[in-house]
Amino acid sequence: MNMLKDFKKFVVRGNVVDLAVAVIIGGAFGKIVSSFVGDIVMPLIGKLIGKVDFKTLKWVLEEAVGDQPEVAVYYGNFIQNVVDFLIVALVIFIVIQIIEKIKRKPEAVTAAPAKPTEEVVLLTEIRDLLRSKN
Repeated sequence: MNMLKDFKKFVVRGNVVDLAVAVIIGGAFGKIVSSFVGDIVMPLIGKLIGKVDFKTLKWVLEEAVGDQPEVAVYYGNFIQNVVDFLIVALVIFIVIQIIEKIKRKPEAVTAAPAKPTEEVVLLTEIRDLLRSKN
């Protein structure tokens, strides 16, 4: 029974819920990026370098014989996955940069106090003089 209570505490903690939300959003974001790369970026790159479909790029190690399929290294899929990764990394980098800028703005505003007016300075000097006479 004690283990069940501990598990409930663990699951309800904010970090676990935040992590679950991040995993779900990350999965959906991964699909969007894969579609962007596979359906938009890679066809454009393929068109630029000569109508190459990256998914068909392969290095055949052994030709197909009869019922036995060919043995090949599909490096085109690897190239596509590298491009996927680079785009995801770039987007995450940009989002982190934006978050850091947002975090820094309130600190900069509160770090510089307003300069006191002449009246405040004069009243402060008068107060200090009166304190020194007493």
